[in-house]
Amino acid sequence: MLSMRGWNIDSTSPLKEILAIGAHSDDIEIGAGGTMLWLREMFPDAHVRWVVMCASGERRDEARRSAASTLGTSGNCTVDTHEFRDGFFPYEGTRVKETFEHLKGTAAPDVILTHHGQDRHQDHRLISELTWNTFRDHIILEYEVPKYDGDLGSPNFFVPLPEHLVQRKIDGLIEHFGTQRNKAWFSRETFMGLMRLRGIECRSSSGYAEAFYVRKVVWREARG
Repeated sequence: MLSMRGWNIDSTSPLKEILAIGAHSDDIEIGAGGTMLWLREMFPDAHVRWVVMCASGERRDEARRSAASTLGTSGNCTVDTHEFRDGFFPYEGTRVKETFEHLKGTAAPDVILTHHGQDRHQDHRLISELTWNTFRDHIILEYEVPKYDGDLGSPNFFVPLPEHLVQRKIDGLIEHFGTQRNKAWFSRETFMGLMRLRGIECRSSSGYAEAFYVRKVVWREARG
């Protein structure tokens, strides 16, 4: 069985805590929105910690509305928003690091979803680096965010998604992030196209999937 922190990927062992971290208010939803919806269906009793590092004013409101829509109203969710300056995370590194240290003391996740370490956006890269610095013995799934920089790669972990969750993810992005609708890349076609491509790569029965990078997994030793 593949495991870290006791989560068996090939079993039905329930997750108790899920941590999702995004640099900006729509990152989690773009990179892992369908997976988060699926995890909520599979493990409704799991506590979800949803952390957004750059979300102020209208963007904070968007982040909170979207998180509530994704996570539901079960009450076992925590949404944290911070106001670090967009594009300047590496230059605010001490404060960002302190936020992660606080998070380490208040979260015990079975699985973590964070940015890909090779993402060309400096904020994304720092969040990935600090996730690994802070949580060194956990399953960490690094999600991808399409952008102008053209930094999509070859992920090695796939989550096939049923079509109703694909549509929920895209509908939520378009509905909740009005500040982003004027961006050329922020469209149904972008989100659908990437999930369709990843669905082909993993032979998803629905044709759609989200993909992640997993740097390390451990084959748990047999006991007997």
